[in-house]
Amino acid sequence: AGITELVINHAWLGAQIEAHLGDGARFGVSIAYSPEGEPLETGGGILRALPLLGEQSFILLNGDIFTDYPFAQLNRPLSGLAHLVLLDNPSHNVQGDFTLLANGQLVDAQPGQPSLTYSGMALLSPQLFAGCQPGAFKLAPLLRRAMAQGLVSGERYAGRWVDVGSLERLAEAEQLVAGA
Repeated sequence: AGITELVINHAWLGAQIEAHLGDGARFGVSIAYSPEGEPLETGGGILRALPLLGEQSFILLNGDIFTDYPFAQLNRPLSGLAHLVLLDNPSHNVQGDFTLLANGQLVDAQPGQPSLTYSGMALLSPQLFAGCQPGAFKLAPLLRRAMAQGLVSGERYAGRWVDVGSLERLAEAEQLVAGA
């Protein structure tokens, strides 16, 4: 996908992740680490990692998903503050998160309107975090504020994706990997 510089934000078992992956040279990439210490939620973790991420837009990928999404598609210039990859609503989030408008813009899910679920994959601008203070905070309120300004776009992805946030969904991802 042309991605050679990675920043891994971690809290739980972070030392094991660093020991296993090292500096990334054996994978042909460069890896920097942003340890949280105390849990900071997604927004707080990204804010802490921003000095390592630089001033350009960056790809955000949650560490607890399995997908075959073509990441080269996200490795592109960003217009606005965020571009989110969305999915049809899985059984663990049937009401969805956002509505994708015909012009590609995102708005908060509206009753009676089709909605999609945020996949944990995005292209973000560091400017999304302007004015944020260090500490724990969620990413969603920042996204919703930017949506209200028309600065968040999205795309629907229909490929493989599993959120491995439960033992059942982890088993599903393991079956997909074994079958590949």
